[in-house]
Amino acid sequence: MPIYTDQMKRSIHIPAYPQRIVSLVPSQTELLVDLGLEDRIVGVTKFCVHPQGLKKQKTIIGGTKNFHFDKINALQPDLIIGNKEENYQEGIEFLEKKYPVWMSDIYTLEDALEMMRGIGKITGTTVQADILINEIFQGMAALAPQNKGTAVYLIWKDPVMAAGTQTFIHDMLGRAGFTNLVQEPRYPELSLEDLKTLSPDFLLLSSEPFPFKQKHIDEFAAHLPQTHVQLVDGEMFSWYGSRLRYFVDYVVNRVV
Repeated sequence: MPIYTDQMKRSIHIPAYPQRIVSLVPSQTELLVDLGLEDRIVGVTKFCVHPQGLKKQKTIIGGTKNFHFDKINALQPDLIIGNKEENYQEGIEFLEKKYPVWMSDIYTLEDALEMMRGIGKITGTTVQADILINEIFQGMAALAPQNKGTAVYLIWKDPVMAAGTQTFIHDMLGRAGFTNLVQEPRYPELSLEDLKTLSPDFLLLSSEPFPFKQKHIDEFAAHLPQTHVQLVDGEMFSWYGSRLRYFVDYVVNRVV
């Protein structure tokens, strides 16, 4: 019986190329489709918005941190794909008692490319995965060195939360040419006084998971007159699947 090792160093027994896949992570759902596996996907989360219309064709099994186990059981998947950060431990532990569950654990671009390679291997799409990986790698390699200045990247409001070190966003900020001023790990809370003290060149407000809008730009700009406050596409900085193909063009043409 084939045994695969996921990014959490867990051994997963998958006897044959899976035909009934449940994806618990939006960016990995999009990746599966781009690897040519759309027909094999049977379940997705309510946040799996790409490609457009996919959710209407598949069973929605809940959110990334709230699985509907009855719906998953009804699907009888032969592979479930999740992520350590985006999913919740109790739910994953419950599912892995019954089904093969392959988990990603991603902090850097290299981790993301390794994830793609791993999913390609377990699904029999190594050729497609290698083509995608090469496209992303070449695009990143061609990105001219950027030095946009210092930045703080916010993911939440009330409380204000920022992307710190040991996150995929931190790695992508660096590749985009920003110096992340938040040096605490993961997603620390920040006060308005903290932001004033940090005084970043850029305050980047992500479109997800909190849906920052123009009113929030105006609010922060009033308190940080020397900082350029900008709304950015959260998918470009936090989705670690095939959407990475668009990162370089976005950084060069859309991010000031």
